[in-house]
Amino acid sequence: MTAQELRDRFINYFTKRGHAHVPSSSLLPDDPSVLLTTAGMQQFKPYFLGDLDAQKDFGSLSTVSIQKSFRTSDIEEVGDDTHLTFFEMLGNFSFGYKPGEPGSSQGGYFKKEAIEYAHQFITKELGLEISYVTVFKGSPGVEKDNESIKIWSDLGVKNIKEEGIEDVFWGPTGNSGPCGPTTEIYCKNAKGEDVEIWNIVFNQFLYNGSREDLINQNPDKELQPLQTPGIDTGAGFERLLTILQGKDSPYETELFEGVMGKIGSYGEIPQKTQRVLADHIRATAFLITDGVRPSNKEAGYILRRLMRRVLAHQNKHQLPKEFISALLSLTTQNYIEAYPELKLSEIEAIYQEEHKKFIAALEKATKELSKHSDLTAQQAFSISSTLGISFDLMKEISPEALRGVSQEDFDTEFKKHQELSRAGAEKKFGGHGLILDTGELKAENEEELQKVLRLHTATHLLQQALRDVLGPEVGQAGSDINSKRLRFDFTFGRKLEDAEKQEVENIVNSIIAKNLPVKFEEMGQNEAKNTGALYFFKEKYPEKVKVYYVGENIQSAFSKEFCGGPHVGSTGEIGKFKIIKEESIGSGKRRIKAAVE
Repeated sequence: MTAQELRDRFINYFTKRGHAHVPSSSLLPDDPSVLLTTAGMQQFKPYFLGDLDAQKDFGSLSTVSIQKSFRTSDIEEVGDDTHLTFFEMLGNFSFGYKPGEPGSSQGGYFKKEAIEYAHQFITKELGLEISYVTVFKGSPGVEKDNESIKIWSDLGVKNIKEEGIEDVFWGPTGNSGPCGPTTEIYCKNAKGEDVEIWNIVFNQFLYNGSREDLINQNPDKELQPLQTPGIDTGAGFERLLTILQGKDSPYETELFEGVMGKIGSYGEIPQKTQRVLADHIRATAFLITDGVRPSNKEAGYILRRLMRRVLAHQNKHQLPKEFISALLSLTTQNYIEAYPELKLSEIEAIYQEEHKKFIAALEKATKELSKHSDLTAQQAFSISSTLGISFDLMKEISPEALRGVSQEDFDTEFKKHQELSRAGAEKKFGGHGLILDTGELKAENEEELQKVLRLHTATHLLQQALRDVLGPEVGQAGSDINSKRLRFDFTFGRKLEDAEKQEVENIVNSIIAKNLPVKFEEMGQNEAKNTGALYFFKEKYPEKVKVYYVGENIQSAFSKEFCGGPHVGSTGEIGKFKIIKEESIGSGKRRIKAAVE
């Protein structure tokens, strides 16, 4: 069975049983509590919570998807027989099940139907033999899953293992959300080893805390029953394909076979390195396609780390200039049927630009590390973050300088940096860089404070005007305000024409001239998103947010955004708006600096 045949068979099996086929969401999730999409259920989180209506949005309370997924925790493990960074997750989902009512393919279903669907697909559609299944043995506050034991037994599965909350209780994703006990399905691979290929999560609870809190039974956090339990199935596409094709590893399947063969044609390169290159080439292609760009923070940091690892191996093994382009070409050819959005030229352009930066950073890192003989973890992290050179590459450049620093020490410094960054962000004003003190702005004088408020409101008008002129692909990528000017970074693929800049400026000034009121409403996150309010997708928002809008009401407002405020009372207070400069700050990102008079 080919990869595409497996995708098609999975989708067709569930659509024939009343599931709506929902395309994969982006690797950049709407959920601000997670960095990248790690599971198929993430795009459906609002439906499990009852904030959105699946029947209304999809025409069914049951859905099926093949989700692009990415797990950063596996980066260091890549190269063995199983671990990948990017992967596909097969999933079938059910929302709105009413306890005590029979399930149906058009409506919500629960344990019985979910287990029967999985059993039939695996044993009948794919012809695989189930080795054993696991069920939840119970823990304080959650009963043993006797119902699943009976269902499996009735289907003729006798090898049923009971496990605890660390193994067969899934979720929540992020800092809170739906969760529940699971049942896992294992089959044997080509080596005769048992491999988990399918996991059915019975979302029965809402947990207001992290998974770590849940496992540690944090008494300050609450585990509450969901009013409408749901089903969340995750089946590892690469694992399943490996077993179906009788291979020992995903790297031996058609997903990687051509790429691995090409890498091997360049000479004696260790198997682990070949697998790292194949994995990272695929992962970076999908990250770039979903709008991630190399940087030194968040998802951009992950992308840069993977790209520079590829570039470092190219440099170390003295591979030719066309090496990366050849691998990218094979990868996109392999996935273009399933993911036609992959654009080879765009991916190559990002790599070429990053290669230039990498060579410059490599020279600086080599020079800097030559000055040291025994770095501390803090010093190593400082050099790494400043130059954008990974820890493992630094070790290759100068093992002597890094001999006293372990990966664990380095990761600890990285976590400290993240915590400091978060703490600093929480003190900032509206995401725009001004410090708050007990709800009031710190400013030198009243005049400066008013200038900042005028510029803050102007930033909201600017973003909406840019979207009006250039299209909805414009998205906030960062901003900063001081008393002299505003700076707004946004996603857009080319330089703005003079006429476009003038049109943006005219729109902002026309709204200022109308002297529209600036108001806000406070509401839940999902309700706020449903108003159409813009929000910075990487910002971590509280459960309740303020939506500031410019206009008489939120429905007809010219602009509306998640924002902590404060703002001017009406647009007439802003004054004349003027764009000072528009420039590139990297591939796919632009920056506007503007002022008000």
